Amino acid sequence: MPLGDVSTAGNAAAQRLRELASRGELSAAFAGADTESRRCLDRALYTIVWPIVFERITRTAEKRRGHHLCARAVDRMGPDCLDRFHDDVAAVIQAVVQRTTTRVEDLDAWITAVARFAVVDAYRKRRGAIGAQQRPRLPRWLIGQLGEDPWQTALALRILEWVGVPATAGHQLWPLDSWTAIRAQVTGDWIRSSPEVVAREVDRVLTAMRIRPRWYADNVERPLGHKQAPTAGRSGQGADVPLLESAGQDGRTDSALLTAADVASSVIAERLGRGEDPYEVVKDVVLRLFCDTGPLSPIAAAPHATSADAWLEEQLVTPPLFDRVVAEVVAVVRPDGVRRTG
Repeated sequence: MPLGDVSTAGNAAAQRLRELASRGELSAAFAGADTESRRCLDRALYTIVWPIVFERITRTAEKRRGHHLCARAVDRMGPDCLDRFHDDVAAVIQAVVQRTTTRVEDLDAWITAVARFAVVDAYRKRRGAIGAQQRPRLPRWLIGQLGEDPWQTALALRILEWVGVPATAGHQLWPLDSWTAIRAQVTGDWIRSSPEVVAREVDRVLTAMRIRPRWYADNVERPLGHKQAPTAGRSGQGADVPLLESAGQDGRTDSALLTAADVASSVIAERLGRGEDPYEVVKDVVLRLFCDTGPLSPIAAAPHATSADAWLEEQLVTPPLFDRVVAEVVAVVRPDGVRRTG
């Protein structure tokens, strides 16, 4: 059943849960239900919980990550973000089922109040189960090894967070594309930030971590070993399973475009937050990211011929197309609308 597509029967079932909660009977109803009844109860509770989790937890978290599209709606979320969302919903559902043993007059408000605690608690338990730090933090010696550099220390913290989550990064060990967008935000170097640059910086951070081999083994290697290797393995006959084939130029272009879009949304959001004119911001960021000759200029590369940047620049100064471009971009990074100031 698609999210948000709640039938009349579904609404009635959800209301029934609210009535059970108001009498202090919700946990008992779940505990005493047979398989089919439990399935119905789960579906009804899901229809109550998921909008609360998305609005109160997921939307804020995705904006903080710079994932503005994921923050707009569940059906706009990327696979990793969607997995996190479902984990959070499951954690809140479990908390509701276990803890509603007394009267709860307003179930929706009660869920809102306990949701964040339930999500954080479940997240820490999942990390602890595989040996990852429940609250990732950098020791003083590592900060010193990294020269107290803001980006390298931020990257080290991202590494400690990443080793404790079950998600994989496609054919890569590390989520370099998303970290590229974060690098651009932290350093302000959003033209030269690229997955290749971040990969080299990850290696430098890992080298610094290995100064303390025991610490590295406990906090990086052990939890990382619980991730399923996404690209290689062994067949039943013992033959090597090859790494995933490269997607070729088109695949690399698509990847670069997604990275550039992620960086662009973060930079535009930041500049709009400072009160800059949306038209000037969008024009500047799009031209520099998608048309310059840096690593995030994918449409200027083959197979897009030689005049991509000239074509785009011409379009950016030609209303009404550019008016639509600005409106769409601002709707993603700042849904409250756009007013032209110039």
